[in-house]
Amino acid sequence: MSTSLINSTYYLLLVVCCFLFSACSSKPNNSSPETKQEVKVPSFNADSAYYYTEKQVSFGPRVPNSESHKLGGDYLANELRRHGAQVFEQEIELYTYNNIKLEARNIIGSFSPNKGNRILLCAHWDTRPFADEDSDSKNHHTPIDGANDGAGACGVLLEIARNIALQETNIGIDIIFFDAEDWGTPTFERLGSSSTGWCLGSEYWAQNPHIPNYQARYGMLLDMVSAKDAKFYREHNSVYYAKHIVDKVWQTAANLGFSNYFINQLGGGIEDDHVYVNQHRHIPCIDIIQQDPNTKKGFGSYWHTLDDNMESISKETMYAVGQTVLHVIYHE
Repeated sequence: MSTSLINSTYYLLLVVCCFLFSACSSKPNNSSPETKQEVKVPSFNADSAYYYTEKQVSFGPRVPNSESHKLGGDYLANELRRHGAQVFEQEIELYTYNNIKLEARNIIGSFSPNKGNRILLCAHWDTRPFADEDSDSKNHHTPIDGANDGAGACGVLLEIARNIALQETNIGIDIIFFDAEDWGTPTFERLGSSSTGWCLGSEYWAQNPHIPNYQARYGMLLDMVSAKDAKFYREHNSVYYAKHIVDKVWQTAANLGFSNYFINQLGGGIEDDHVYVNQHRHIPCIDIIQQDPNTKKGFGSYWHTLDDNMESISKETMYAVGQTVLHVIYHE
């Protein structure tokens, strides 16, 4: 074989190798920083949320000025601390529709408190001192367990707090348990407006936040989010103040397969804690709250009755709500 033939063959092999190397190197690089990474969202544990709910109910009705109320508040604050939150407690005196002084406290747990980009999650933790919607009038002056109307939402938020402790979010999260939400004028004394005396703790916090000039990008209020077969309509005040957040949450729920819980229809307007967050703190805040347009009350049959006990609680409903909220906050 001649030298020229060897050189030609060598040159040809070199060209082929270079071509193959170039082809290999041109394949997409999945580790490129420009490639969008899939967000890992924790799995909401409904058994854990149920336990947190049951524990609160075990103290008895958490009506302000009672020993059960003190025990329930201590439990919530201690659980937030156990999950790594910086805890603030607003101990305040509030007055009811009939001028009874309440020893109340708002409980705030802040995760990543140094982050300026924040989201607010909230619920009320007190319970109704009157079963004024009970079918038996003898029960109208009896405090209720508030398993769904109070404890369930707090149970969902404590489970979310547990997940945040295990996997930090990209943003700061503040969880607020508002007090004295449920001491509105009872049916048996109602003479004028039905709105008198509701949401005392959130109204106070909205005008006197735990941190001066506190702000958050948006907020989500959870109220009555744990009952069996609950339906969550797009609450009217939420759409008025924060339609873009309603759209975000309801679309997330649909993507997760929870459209049977999150109904994509307009519901009624409810005076709830989110109204004061919107009006006084100007934080766009929505209300995820069970509504039933087929009942006279507009809520579940258990509402403000002695039937609001652990028998009314559904782990499936808690999972749908909790997993939806987790997906929203971890995708920020």
